[in-house]
Amino acid sequence: MTGLNRTGRRGLLDLAVLGITGVLVALGAAAATGKPNTSEEGVREVRVAATVMHSFLRSGEDRRDFGALRFIGGLALSSNDRAFGGYSGLEISADGTSLLAVSDAGTWFAGDLVSAGGRPAGIAKARIGPLIAMGGRTLGRARDRDAEALRLVAGDFEKGTALIGFERNDRIGFFSIDNRVLGAPVRYFRPPVDLPDNKGLEAVAVLRAKPLAGRVIAFAERSVDGQGHHRGWIWGKAGPEAIALADKGGFDITDMAAAPDGDLYVLERRFRWSEGVRMRVRRIGASDIRPGAVLTGKMLFEGDMRYQIDNMEGIALYRDARGRLILTLISDDNFNSFLQRTLVMQFRVLD
Repeated sequence: MTGLNRTGRRGLLDLAVLGITGVLVALGAAAATGKPNTSEEGVREVRVAATVMHSFLRSGEDRRDFGALRFIGGLALSSNDRAFGGYSGLEISADGTSLLAVSDAGTWFAGDLVSAGGRPAGIAKARIGPLIAMGGRTLGRARDRDAEALRLVAGDFEKGTALIGFERNDRIGFFSIDNRVLGAPVRYFRPPVDLPDNKGLEAVAVLRAKPLAGRVIAFAERSVDGQGHHRGWIWGKAGPEAIALADKGGFDITDMAAAPDGDLYVLERRFRWSEGVRMRVRRIGASDIRPGAVLTGKMLFEGDMRYQIDNMEGIALYRDARGRLILTLISDDNFNSFLQRTLVMQFRVLD
């Protein structure tokens, strides 16, 4: 084509890459071989290979700042273990050195996050194990194993308690943690309404700002109220109370986490055949969070397939030794490692 300058040609190339990559990811999701049956899995050590991501842009451009986020680094993870993948919920230790994730196939994954030069460089001491039911029973049905959210509610990875949100059989459970192993739940609670199949509970967090500190908040992936807002609930002594998040641009909610100052960081994803996958991070001010509110928040970053993203489903937060807020994301590869990836990416929140 004539009459195009270098900028114009680069723009067309970017669009072509965006379209092709988007189709590949879409085909990857559609052609996924299916989730493994993990009902009889045991706890075991696994080897995880990590490819370092030096740039957040697929072009390889050495750029660090993206909206209100500064890219620290990332990893593309892989393993020969058949249960590795499908990670939809993520938590990071308070010092940022360890991670814990849950898979929508009903397993957990734990490991140390190795760093080099202040950037992620690999995973060490990795283990995988099954999520189990009350009384130590196995989760026999696939719909009971669909874990989508993970949040540490007390203690740490050595001895603590975690909240796990499940989709399809929608419920939130309190699970014990002992030496980085997720044990049996001690109790469950459920949303007050029936949610769409495979679009149910997706994001769970524990509020950290008074007067709601300690309360659980949860949102469905795609369930809207009469005004078209995303439906969620805050659980208190009187039970669940409704809260809503304004739907901006048809994105689904995939996870959220509360920062130490009480602000809520929401991870969202949108898929269209014509554009592939998009993701964004939205921050909700702590003072805005209350039962009955319609939350809007501030967009910190929105990206498409020009960026090193995939099916982004998990978010976690911690403060580094200098007090800076570090945001970590993980992707769900739909157990189709041929066309999709398990990505772990870290950013510093600039403001």
